Amino acid sequence: MDDDVTTRMKVPRDFESLRSIIIERKSNMPKRLAQVAAFALNNPDEIAFGTTASIAAASDVQPSTLVRLAHHLGYEGFSDLQSIFRARLRDRTLSYEERLITLEQSSTEDEDASILSGFISAASQSVNRLAATIQTDEFVKSVDILAAAETIYLIAKRRSYPLTAHMTYAFSKLNIRHQIVASPNGVDPELVQFATPRDAAIAASFSPYAAESLTQSQELADRGVPVIAITDSAFSPLASCATHWFEVAEADFAGFRSLSASMALIMAFPVAIAERRRKFTSTKSTNGKME
Repeated sequence: MDDDVTTRMKVPRDFESLRSIIIERKSNMPKRLAQVAAFALNNPDEIAFGTTASIAAASDVQPSTLVRLAHHLGYEGFSDLQSIFRARLRDRTLSYEERLITLEQSSTEDEDASILSGFISAASQSVNRLAATIQTDEFVKSVDILAAAETIYLIAKRRSYPLTAHMTYAFSKLNIRHQIVASPNGVDPELVQFATPRDAAIAASFSPYAAESLTQSQELADRGVPVIAITDSAFSPLASCATHWFEVAEADFAGFRSLSASMALIMAFPVAIAERRRKFTSTKSTNGKME
């Protein structure tokens, strides 16, 4: 088997594998290839629907750069690479009813137990993947920032919203001042105006990214407020404005994706912050007595 055939066999044929390959290679990519690769991961629908000319114009590169990226990743041409984005779109746009039908068609005799087992397995995969990839030094640096903050702003919308809702509960129980940016009366833009560089924010968003979360996070970052981000890609627009960020890739079952790993991560923050503050107070009190 020659090298070309071997390379084609190793080319990722699903979007998640492609995303992982791009993230792994991004630091070694030529500047223009990295630019269009970032555009592709941030705008997968544009890649799926667009023409070579329209995509090149939108990503501010020459059409030939798209072909070069495809070859760099091992694909025969840009249309071959584009097929991965189109397959992702077909999978993502399945309605919940269609997902249930697909699940029903592949169900076993004990359907309920199979569904439960599937979600438990996906949750386990997500948590194990996070355990293997989490950068603990980034977590420590993030806790340093959050523990020193006067107020911690919590930003998440849509599927990510349960993360901030649960952190609100934990912060309240641990007496940590916070502000969830999720007002029912539409005053979120006014809420974030109160934040100063003495505060900090935790923001979460996954593809397709919630526009409001990105706007609010960028606004805070522009005003010097540290942003700790939880997202799914090094090319996420949320990562680009964050002081520190964490990549969390949640496994799915039958097209349904939970927040298992994300929930484990965000629950660590309130506890670590409370413990850091307790130790600081204890040390300060001890030093005061010694003086």
